[in-house]
Amino acid sequence: MTNQAFVVIAEFQVKPGMMAEFLAAARDDAAHSVADEPGCRQFDVICPQGETDTVVFYEVYDDRAAFDAHLETPHLDRFRKAFPALIVEERPVRFSTRQHP
Repeated sequence: MTNQAFVVIAEFQVKPGMMAEFLAAARDDAAHSVADEPGCRQFDVICPQGETDTVVFYEVYDDRAAFDAHLETPHLDRFRKAFPALIVEERPVRFSTRQHP
């Protein structure tokens, strides 16, 4: 395994009053991604300070193929079914290549 990795940054604006439900669905996806997917190195669910309606996912995979495998998992399917009713908007997903560590 090299240090270089495929990084996914996803951002959501959550509807008022729906943050607890959104975070529950996000935590389920994140926990299963790290536990069940050999190519998922890290999956952080982040609430930026001062942005009470925003949640950011910072996901690190071995490579693009590992991320593509993530797209076919049951836990992501659960999240995809849950989140549309909980958000105002899903902002454009950003893909990057991590250089360090």
